Amino acid sequence: MRTSIITLLVIIVISILVSFYFLPHLPDEVASHWNSQGEVDGHMSKFWGAFLMPIVSIALFLLFVYLPRTDPLKGNLEKFRKYFDVFIILIFLFLLYIHVLTLIWNSGIIFDMGKAVVPAVGVLILYIGFLLEKSKRNWFVGIRTPWTLSSDKVWKKTHHLGGRLFKVLGVIFILSPFVFEQFIAIMIAIIIIIVIYLFLYSYLEYKKEKRR
Repeated sequence: MRTSIITLLVIIVISILVSFYFLPHLPDEVASHWNSQGEVDGHMSKFWGAFLMPIVSIALFLLFVYLPRTDPLKGNLEKFRKYFDVFIILIFLFLLYIHVLTLIWNSGIIFDMGKAVVPAVGVLILYIGFLLEKSKRNWFVGIRTPWTLSSDKVWKKTHHLGGRLFKVLGVIFILSPFVFEQFIAIMIAIIIIIVIYLFLYSYLEYKKEKRR
């Protein structure tokens, strides 16, 4: 069994244990979602508030273990598998982090959820930048447009550019709660611009390659 799978299982077990620890301290109805202003706009029952995230983590674990095996280009995926495995571990640590924050908030310690969550999102995005630069053409991980999937050269150029952009975006995310007032709206706008730009970039590079 790979070390990454054991690590994921340990994170899931920790998540379940944390749920049982906080369960007696939670109200009958717990806050489950916060809007961009940091205000609670969603609730769920005590049980689901405590155990929904571990259940989601288990489902994602099964998904991440199974799906890569179905990739027609799984040989390419194996070439950067260690970077991909680290990314999956970071996702599960992020989910555990969100889970703990939510349980702490609902146990009576109130704080700005947005400012606590966004820097963690930034760490994920920063690592995505490194992952994109290491990735090889596949159907499961990366910037998958019709043009990157049709050409190794377009894939490589698009992902090198995307990697640099996501690294910069990750740093901005980490710093944004301390720099911008409406940081969530600004971050969403930047993400949309980058995604559209990379989509168009891959198309133009593919057309350029075809002309050659």
